[in-house]
Amino acid sequence: MSLQLPMPSTRADRSPDPAVATAAAAPANAAFSTTRWTQVVAARGESAPARQALSDLCAAYYEPVVGYLRCEGRTDDAARELAHEFFAGVLDGRAFDAAEPGHGRFRSYLLGAVKHFVAETLRNARAAKRGGGKDAVSLDDERGHDTGAWPQLPDPAGFPPDARFDRHWATTVVDRAAAGLAAEYAARGQAGVFAVLKPWLLGEVPALSRGEAGRRLELSESALRVAIHRLRKRFRELTRAEIAHTVSDPTQVAEELRYLVEVLAQAGTGSG
Repeated sequence: MSLQLPMPSTRADRSPDPAVATAAAAPANAAFSTTRWTQVVAARGESAPARQALSDLCAAYYEPVVGYLRCEGRTDDAARELAHEFFAGVLDGRAFDAAEPGHGRFRSYLLGAVKHFVAETLRNARAAKRGGGKDAVSLDDERGHDTGAWPQLPDPAGFPPDARFDRHWATTVVDRAAAGLAAEYAARGQAGVFAVLKPWLLGEVPALSRGEAGRRLELSESALRVAIHRLRKRFRELTRAEIAHTVSDPTQVAEELRYLVEVLAQAGTGSG
């Protein structure tokens, strides 16, 4: 099964959005349905729906893995090459021994799996260098590029790899929810409305004042407030839905959302 890459880039410097923070405080949906991750774990990646669900998750959360590998000191090209190799192994079903139903967060599983993969890659490369019976591994591929097996020392002033991964995970969730919301507005022929209202959704500095936005959309001040409220409400729902696809227990949705808000808050203050 092929992995469609790359996905849209994430923004790791975003402050926590009030709409996301409100979603984190909301109760879990009692009608929690089968999600991509529950399909994958229950079928151990064997069934066609489980493999498609895993492919969707891997494509969606490719950038956090690349960010983690880059944070360890690799170049962007080397990180992406190694990430492709890692996801090829995941999609080939070679990474499911650790995917137990009780360990129900895709975020935690993915980070643990990539750490194991990197460690195994380093062990194999070192064994080959010592002549341990494995095929020789060159530090440079035939194109003269670093393969990523031997990372450079990370910048001590930068974020730790785990924190970088979580920041990319959080912004990926938010970006996917926002993209889904934009698609819904576009499907209704309201792409222009979304473009005008979006700054009040993601905490961006609006190009227009509220008065100007109301005039652009031909809405009164009260109608504009209602439009922004509805936009944020739907965004909260889509953020929760995105999170729900990455956990196996409905009680974990609110917990993951709270953690997402915490990660975004740390990113906004430059800590982490």
